[in-house]
Amino acid sequence: MSLLKITRLNHSDTDFDEQLQNQLAWDETDNLEIHQQVLNIISSVRKDGDKAVLDYTNQFDQTHFKKASELSLSLESLKQAWESISAEKADALQTAANRIRAYAEEQKMQSWQYTEDDGTVLGQKITALDKVGLYVPGGKASYPSSVLMNAIPAKVAGVKEIIMVVPTPKGETNQLVLAAAYLAGVDKIFTIGGAQAVAALAYGTKTIPAVDKIVGPGNIYVATAKKMVFGKVGIDMIAGPSEILIICDGKTSPDWIAMDLFSQAEHDENAQAILISDDADYLNQVEQSISKLLPTMERKDIIEASLSSRGALIKVDTLEQAAEVANIIAPEHLELSVEEPEALNQHIRHAGAIFMGRYTAEALGDYCAGPNHVLPTSSTARYSSPLGVYDFQKRSSIINCSESGADSLGKIASILARGESLTAHAQSAEYRIKADSR
Repeated sequence: MSLLKITRLNHSDTDFDEQLQNQLAWDETDNLEIHQQVLNIISSVRKDGDKAVLDYTNQFDQTHFKKASELSLSLESLKQAWESISAEKADALQTAANRIRAYAEEQKMQSWQYTEDDGTVLGQKITALDKVGLYVPGGKASYPSSVLMNAIPAKVAGVKEIIMVVPTPKGETNQLVLAAAYLAGVDKIFTIGGAQAVAALAYGTKTIPAVDKIVGPGNIYVATAKKMVFGKVGIDMIAGPSEILIICDGKTSPDWIAMDLFSQAEHDENAQAILISDDADYLNQVEQSISKLLPTMERKDIIEASLSSRGALIKVDTLEQAAEVANIIAPEHLELSVEEPEALNQHIRHAGAIFMGRYTAEALGDYCAGPNHVLPTSSTARYSSPLGVYDFQKRSSIINCSESGADSLGKIASILARGESLTAHAQSAEYRIKADSR
């Protein structure tokens, strides 16, 4: 049995809020050395283009590419990867892709307009981004699910071209990742990674096209680079450590809940897994399950580090109180493992994804439920949303004034413009006011 000790909090403690904030905090301090390294890489790629990308790729990934054209993988190689995987994996990827695509289809925004009484037409035009860059971790890391989650919504949105970058340390490619790229309809793929890949996608080189937005997960160098190029291109988000918050009424198997906590804790030592319950004895049962099951886990050391440093078991008086705490935390993943999840969900305002009921494990959302697994972390669910089709579409306002509309609106605009001492604005509007009404 593990001797792991998880932080216990009680909502009735007078300093509960302070204790909770301390538990939620993690070291977000920018590493100035990494910041400078990334800045240098971006500057080199902007200046030297393909040569810099090639040099950095060979240096960091221990590859031996001679020219930039060797960094590109053919679409035929993606097809071959798809054909090489087992039928079981192909079926799983295909089913997941179908579900992700079906969900994404429901998210598409449509253009709209309406006509006012004087004939003026107002509306909104929806268009897709032209080019999107998708960053995918490479080498031994295998994240085909991330390929599907990022590329399929872009395709559904109508993005013309998806350019994927994936590092190949020591020349090692992952067939499952390439198969997912084939299935999702990726248009171009380059075997580069790190800050140099982000810089190449942002600014373009002779070989690698510049894109309008960069999405996809990466390490601290990738995240730092995405911060630095934001503005030149759009980005999806800067993701922090993975999180799960579970609210349970004490009637779900403690082993199930322990494993759900493990499912996020195994990501890395900074991941956060929290359980809230109104049943103190149940919290004890889950802690016992954690101790029992932890030694059986392949990534037990990471799980133990995560739970001991950032995990928590929180006692509340009521489930409504649990929802209040959840709204403060604003978690990436929220499981409502209770008898009536729909009722409790009425009290939830801030969460990236909400998993309803005892049978909805968060892991299902990671792979194949349908909704996107790219979610806001570090309490950013207070103001942001999961990745979706809308992230690959943009809105343009439509204004088509009739003669009568220009007359009436021109008078209003003139008054406001002169109030701001912008006389050219005012006169531009006034020119269109009917002579007999000036």
